[in-house]
Amino acid sequence: MKEHAWSIPLPEEESFTKALVEMSNDAILVFDQEGRIEYVNKMAELFTEKGEGELIGENVFPLLGEGAKEILKELRKPGDKICQEMAVEIPRGKRKFAYCCFLLVDRDEESSRFCAYLSDITERKTFEERLKESERRYRELFERVREGLFISTVEGKFIDCNQALLDMLGYSSKEEFLKIDIAKDLYADPKERERFQRMMERDGYVKEWEVEFKRKDGSRITVLLSAEAIRDRDGRIIGYEGINIDITQRKKLERELRETNDFLKSLIESSPYAIIAADIKGNVIVFNRAAEELLGYKAEEVLGKIHITQLYPPGIAREVMRKLRSSDYGGVGRFTGSEFTVMNKWGEEIPIHLSAAIVYRDGEEVGSVGVFTDLRPKIAMEKQLQETQMQLLQSEKLRALGEMAAGVAHEINNPLGGILIYASLLMEDLPEDDPKRADLEKIVQETTRCKEIVKSLLEFARQSGPKMEPTDVNKAITDVLLFLENQATFHNIEIVKELDPFLPKIQGNAGQLKQVFMNIMINAADAMHGKGTLTIRTRLSEDEKEVIIEFTDTGEGIPEDVLPKIFDPFFTTKGVGKGTGLGLSM
Repeated sequence: MKEHAWSIPLPEEESFTKALVEMSNDAILVFDQEGRIEYVNKMAELFTEKGEGELIGENVFPLLGEGAKEILKELRKPGDKICQEMAVEIPRGKRKFAYCCFLLVDRDEESSRFCAYLSDITERKTFEERLKESERRYRELFERVREGLFISTVEGKFIDCNQALLDMLGYSSKEEFLKIDIAKDLYADPKERERFQRMMERDGYVKEWEVEFKRKDGSRITVLLSAEAIRDRDGRIIGYEGINIDITQRKKLERELRETNDFLKSLIESSPYAIIAADIKGNVIVFNRAAEELLGYKAEEVLGKIHITQLYPPGIAREVMRKLRSSDYGGVGRFTGSEFTVMNKWGEEIPIHLSAAIVYRDGEEVGSVGVFTDLRPKIAMEKQLQETQMQLLQSEKLRALGEMAAGVAHEINNPLGGILIYASLLMEDLPEDDPKRADLEKIVQETTRCKEIVKSLLEFARQSGPKMEPTDVNKAITDVLLFLENQATFHNIEIVKELDPFLPKIQGNAGQLKQVFMNIMINAADAMHGKGTLTIRTRLSEDEKEVIIEFTDTGEGIPEDVLPKIFDPFFTTKGVGKGTGLGLSM
């Protein structure tokens, strides 16, 4: 199993991280367990006096010395670090001194990766050697160093300092500065002075310790403090000498970069649109919460594990990249948007609108980013709007049909009444055994059926609303059953009533409700061909705002192709002369 000391940054983070690394005052080298150099920053090239790119692939041990191999053996797990001063061999036989920190970055069963931070201390070494040569040379160099140098006592007073330290801390004269109390007037937190002294007692030196100092005006600066203990002949520490490097601006920049990075991350994560980015190889490297909701994956299932092409139907990802590289769809590197489909975790295609862009670094493509908008709500809304338009058209059609039906019904109702009266009169004058009597009976029967159709038309076309009053639904159902149970069609049908006895009354028209219930029950009997079970249930809805009436029969059911038409006027599946097609429409 591979162990890591660092996390792998996203491209945005990598840019920030690389910028910080390149800004570092330290030379940084990353190499494998064989010593092959994989990465160096600009400072490393300057430190080793190598040209750009010359260090990559070289072996690090000739540079750092064979002693570095022994140090690396002591690094057991990712995160372990060993720091020490050492000589560094550079081209043309030159030697530099560095304070080198070795860090084990990651390790698995087959390989390890290390990082070395080299702080150039050659100048300090030279400075120390010159101090031994003469007091004059010491003073000259002491004052020329651009970082703040000091000599202080254990008790907390400065003995000497250079002009750079005075400028750094805002003091105009050395005399004034030498009178301050170090713990109280210099350290932002006096406890840090105690910590400094404990490290000195323990190690005899402090190397690049980050600490906050107070300037004369009370403002704070961050410095890297390096110091050595001054000892008497008996080895007792009697003072300290060292150097302070102002890194306030560097810390500010680091903080601003970190805050900017955090803001960008928050912006991406909080976006209501799915944002997905991939590197130049197609590996997904950004996958925000909206993308998780759209595609059903968790970010940890996707990042570094899924290729961007897996999120599209076959060929679509290539089409997107082709359009991104073309100038015809918003300019090279940009795609202003079009509708595509993407594949979710379960292999379902989801319609989306995609806007995308290529990410460049130094003019080279390093990745792509896309903003995905889920089109399902829009499509559902358009479908709902279309259905509403169809309903409006149907309502207008029914209104026109109702007006026509009313006119036709009124026009033919009187002639039908005349036919019925005169046929009945003729029947009365004929003896029972007259063969014409059967014909007249047929005329009366068919005329009566025509009048029933006309009556249904008039009821369907009625323009005025029914009288609404408190109505007992259970009673309306019972009244209909009392009438139907004696009909021959219902003799072999078992009727099961599951009526809620506590059902409240509703605002409705009992007569029309009875007509509706009767039509449904007759249709059920026809569907069961006169034999089966009809179950009728009434109940309140869960929110107790509606009354629900359910009819269930054991008939053959309604074919799916017929279901959309059952409420259309004059539509019926019954044979000729057996149905008007107005029962459910009414």
